[in-house]
Amino acid sequence: MIVETFIPILILFFSVILHECAHGWVAYKLGDPTAKEAGRLTLNPFKHIDPLGTVILPGALWILRSLGYVNFVIGWAKPVPVNFLNLRNPKRDMMWVGLAGPGMNIILAIFFYQFLRFDLSYGYYKMLEEAVFLNLVLAVFNLTPIPPLDGSRFVSSLLPKKMALAYSQLEAMGILIVIILINLGLFEKIILPLVVLLGRIIGIEF
Repeated sequence: MIVETFIPILILFFSVILHECAHGWVAYKLGDPTAKEAGRLTLNPFKHIDPLGTVILPGALWILRSLGYVNFVIGWAKPVPVNFLNLRNPKRDMMWVGLAGPGMNIILAIFFYQFLRFDLSYGYYKMLEEAVFLNLVLAVFNLTPIPPLDGSRFVSSLLPKKMALAYSQLEAMGILIVIILINLGLFEKIILPLVVLLGRIIGIEF
């Protein structure tokens, strides 16, 4: 029971770290060395830990989930610093930087899914299935087009400059908006169906 609880939390922990590393790595490749110079292009977990988003919140949500009170476990690492003005083409490249994190989670989901093809015990199968599910949740959740979530970078790259600037002002209250939407059923009505759809595309039924 302890192993089955601990390993998915560990997978979530490193999934959010790889999510942030992907942002920084793509930004570096597109001309912005800020994350690299800050020492954030590393798998050293201590460089990425956000006490609330990486430890407290996902841990508490996982405990509640195991007790049947919530359906989703979310979390985040400390955001990597990105200076969009350093990008070779800021308006276009910010889209790729934003999509890099969710893209990494989809890659991880596909990676973990490959192990489900082996003859595994029920416990290990459920842990890997949970790893796929958690990474797809991270991907879809972060693609929500609400600043500062990654989906907002994609939207901003498509908007005219003035509209993009006005849109970015939502970032100050973005987390509050997300919390309100969660309480209104954002996960159950929007994110869960998309996670299930992505799972089917990969080849797994939740």
